[in-house]
Formats: sequence, structure tokens, C-alpha cells
Amino acid sequence: MVEKTSDLKHPSGISRILFRAPIWLYKFNLGWLMGKRALKITHIGRISGKPRHVVLEVVKHEPSNETYYIAAGWGERSDWVKNIRANPRVQVQVGRLKMDMVAEQLTPEQGEAVILDYAQRHPTAMKSLARFMGYQLDGSEADFRELGRLLLMFALKPGQQ
Repeated sequence: MVEKTSDLKHPSGISRILFRAPIWLYKFNLGWLMGKRALKITHIGRISGKPRHVVLEVVKHEPSNETYYIAAGWGERSDWVKNIRANPRVQVQVGRLKMDMVAEQLTPEQGEAVILDYAQRHPTAMKSLARFMGYQLDGSEADFRELGRLLLMFALKPGQQ
């Protein structure tokens, strides 16, 4: 059974700088160093109306329809989540490739399937990420499924800006 052991705190100070460092890689056209397991989302601030950026891990990519799946480690508290709910049209950059996309929130059942797929491909990374987000897993399929239902997840699909 998935157990929530701690709440994830927003980074501050040095940890905030380190968390935002991948954005600078993209700004200096070095996003390709992140590989295909990370992407940069440019979204519009719901209050400021200005472009905002976040780099996130790709949980799953479906090349056949160019859909990328991402999870919100900080859940509903994430500014990027609030922003894409207000305006789901985003620009996604993976390596050097930039695409206009639309963000759609997944249902718990869809999230379950995506996380289970990720856990099967990257079991060690899944356990580490879950621990980082404050969840303790026993590594069972049932735990991965439950975590997928708990996490806030989005699909980024091709769309027009």
C-alpha cells in the first residue's frame, strides 16, 4: 500500500537554483544535453500573462502521436499546473525540437496506466521519485497503480497556438 511519509516542500535558496538550472540549459540552446527524458514547457502566467518555463521529466512519450506525459510532483500547488489549467496551450521543447501543444489533465485511471508503464521501464527511478515526492512504495504493481491514481498528471498533445 502506498504510504505518504512526508509533504514535498517547494525548493528555496540553493535548492531552488539547482531545480531551475535545467531551464538555463534550454535558454543557452543546450537542452539537448537533457536527452529525451526531460522537456521544457513554456506556459503563460495566469496572473502576469507573461511566458513562464518549467523543465520536467517525461514519464512517457508516444512517438506515433507525439504525446508526452508528465507528472506534477508538487501537485495542485505548482504554479505551472495552475497556469496550464488557466491556459492549456503551451510550447514544449525536447532537445532542439519545439512544438505547440495542448495540456490535458489525465483521469486517475489514465494516470495509473502511465505510471505503471514508467515503473515497468524504470523501476529504480520510480521508487526514487516516489520517495522524493514523499511516498513509500513496496515496489508492487498494486503500489505503482495506486500512486498513478494519486499523482496529478497531464498529457501534452500536438495543437495550435
